[in-house]
This record gives sequence, C-alpha cells and structure tokens, in this order.
Amino acid sequence: MQGELKGLKIDRSKKNSVEPSPWAVRWILAGVAVLVLLGLANFVFGRINRAAEVDVVRVEAAAAAGGARDQAVILNATGYIVAAHKIELASKVLGRVAWIGVEKGDRVKEGQVIVRLEDDEYRAQLAQAKGQLASLEARLQEMLNGSRPEEVARAKADVDQARADVVNAEITLKRTEGLVAEGVGPRQSLDDARARYDAAVAKERSLERTYELMRLGPRQEQIDAVRGQIQQAKGAMDFAETQLANTVIRAPVTGTILERAVEKGEFVTTSFVGDRGAKGYVVSVADLNDLRVELDINQNDFAKLGPRQRGTIAVDAFPDRRYDGVIDEISPEANRQKATVQVKVKVLKPDEYLRPEMNASVAFLADADARAAAPAKPVVTVPPTAVREGAVFVVLNGRAVRRAVKIAGSTSQGLRAEEGLIGGEDLIVNPPAGLKDGDRVKKRGA
Repeated sequence: MQGELKGLKIDRSKKNSVEPSPWAVRWILAGVAVLVLLGLANFVFGRINRAAEVDVVRVEAAAAAGGARDQAVILNATGYIVAAHKIELASKVLGRVAWIGVEKGDRVKEGQVIVRLEDDEYRAQLAQAKGQLASLEARLQEMLNGSRPEEVARAKADVDQARADVVNAEITLKRTEGLVAEGVGPRQSLDDARARYDAAVAKERSLERTYELMRLGPRQEQIDAVRGQIQQAKGAMDFAETQLANTVIRAPVTGTILERAVEKGEFVTTSFVGDRGAKGYVVSVADLNDLRVELDINQNDFAKLGPRQRGTIAVDAFPDRRYDGVIDEISPEANRQKATVQVKVKVLKPDEYLRPEMNASVAFLADADARAAAPAKPVVTVPPTAVREGAVFVVLNGRAVRRAVKIAGSTSQGLRAEEGLIGGEDLIVNPPAGLKDGDRVKKRGA
C-alpha cells in the first residue's frame, strides 16, 4: 500500500497547460457587472422611494355655507357712515343767547333744554296782550249785566222832569195865546211860548227813548262785536305766550350733540345768515342709534342689488368688528356725472364705536332664495402653514395628494377653505419644499 502511495505524484510540468475560454471570462465579468448594477439600482430605488416623514393634522368642517358671515358675497362697495336724520336745531324767534347748556358730544333727551334766549321784550308783549284782553272782557261783562237800577231810576226821573216841563210850557203857551187874542200881549211873547213848548216836548221824547234803552240794555250786535274783539285779544295773547316759550330751545329728539354753533351773547336770527353775522342754528343733533352707510353704486353693478338686500358692514377704524346691515333707501334717480346710484344701508345694531363720516365698506350677500336653491358647501378651517400656492397636500394611502383649495377669508382658528376639502382629511402641515403629488409620505414618529 505504501509503495502505491509513493508512486502517486502530481506532474507540476502540466500546471499551465489548460487555459480558460475567453467567452467564459466575458460571461463571468458580465454577471459580476449585472450584480453590481442590480445592487446599485436597488440602493437608488430605495433612496428615491423612501417615505418622507411629515406632520399631519386632521381637519374638520367648521360650518356649512349659509350663515350670515359665510354667505356668497355678490358685491363690495365703500362709502361713509351718516346719521339717518341729522337736525340743525334753529330758533323760531330772534334773540340773544342768554345761556347754553350742552357741549359737543353730549347726550340729550327729547325735551331737554339746550339754549335760552333773552326774553324781556317777549314778557312785556305778553303782559300788554293780557291787559288788553282783561279790558275787553270787563266791557263785555258790563254789557251783559245791563244798566244798574240807579241808572234806570235816574233816567226815569229825567223823563218825569221833562213831562213836567212840557205841562208847564203848555200852560204858558195857552195863557199867552189868550193875551195875544185879547190884544193885551205882544206877538213875540206868543212865539217864545210856542218855542219853549216845542223844545220841552222834544226833550221829553228824547229822555223817554234814553230811558227805554237804559231799561233794555245794549244791543246784541254790540255784544257780539265786543266778543269778537275778545277773541282777537286772546289770539294776540296766545301768540305772545308762544313767542316767549320759543325763547327756550329744547332737544327735538333723543340723541347726541354733533356741533355747538353759538356762544353766550351771540345773536340768533330766523332770516338771512351771513358768514360773520347772526347764527341760523344753535346746535346740530342726531340719533346715533339710527345710522346709515351712504354708498355710490356703479350703474353696471346696480342690477346685482335689490330692496332690503342684506350685507356685512366693516369700518376702517375697527377692522375686527362687523355689523349686519340691510338696504334701507335707494335713490330714485342716478348721478349722470358719476354714473352711479346712491344707496343707503341701515346699520341694524350700531354701537358706541361707530361715528358719522367714518369710512365703511359693505359686502352685499346673496339673497335668501338663491342660497336656499344652492346646495350647502362645507367650510373647512385649515392651518395657514398647510397652504402652498393655492393648494394643500392630503395624505391618502401613504402618498401625498395635491388638492387646490379656495380660501374665503381668515379666522382666529386659521384660513377658511370653501372649496377643495369636505372635512376629515389628513392634511400635511409645513410640506417639504420638494414634495410632489404622489410622493410617498408617512406620519412623523409613526
């Protein structure tokens, strides 16, 4: 056995006698290259398709369109706040200001005394009218009462005296006639006796009529005339009282003093007013609980509005405050130079923040019938950092899906998206700069 083993030898001279085939080498190199490329492709594919970690928040529908603040805006217009009824309070009588009791911005109540004028002349005129009335009333009472018994008795005595004189004159006349007929007395004596008799008869008749008038009293026409004079005197007295009362100027409405136009000692007139002369009014007052927004609506947009159209009012001074309004007045004619129509919107619930002449804007809303016919649209509140170039990314089946949204405004909770979302979506917050539609994503920390 050992001899056979020693006989086993390797022929070292034939070591390099067999060479590999060139095609075998090529195949081996190709296989190695394929394996390397496959490994590299797998590495690159894994790097490219690796899911990006993102922050995700689930959004919910905040409200359906149709609320007062979420309705569709059909027109925006700007204008100024004005008092619905601004009153320039004037005096009805001439006079000098004796006292003024208000300042600009003061609140006044209806009937409150604002200004007093000097009233000495008006008091004197009233006293004169009262005296004239009292005199006429006394005269009427005298006529109604008739003559006193003493006056009637005196008139009766005068009649009796006249009758006695007639009897005496008649006796003298007859005696004188007899003497003249006998030729004893002169003719002149007869004429004198006849004249005395005639005068006594005439006096008797006159006194009898006076007595009858004294007994009957004044005529009804005279009484009516005096009564007419009394009515005239009463009218004069009432006018004097009214003039005196007009020296006290009172607030016609409950409101706020917008302007104080006079000072103590200045003259107030009811006629022509000059730049430096008497004043035509004392104060201006308005009820600041009754305000309007005065707008000039372009004629091209006027057809969008209608009577009682509702809108939301905002003022530049307080941009965070909103007020509900409704069209209260539409001008019956257009402005040809401006090509506009004036519209006034009533502020439904004004507060102390609003002032006349403030800048204001009105967002007119679609009418109720149009909103009822249109289907309700959900309004979703999204974080501002989730919106990029008018779109957001939603996580769906592990991928980022880009959705365009319509932003209708902002609230304290975020932006209001009226279109593009319905609520319940997982929204990517702060999406990476290179994120594209369809990229794989996963929630951070998952």
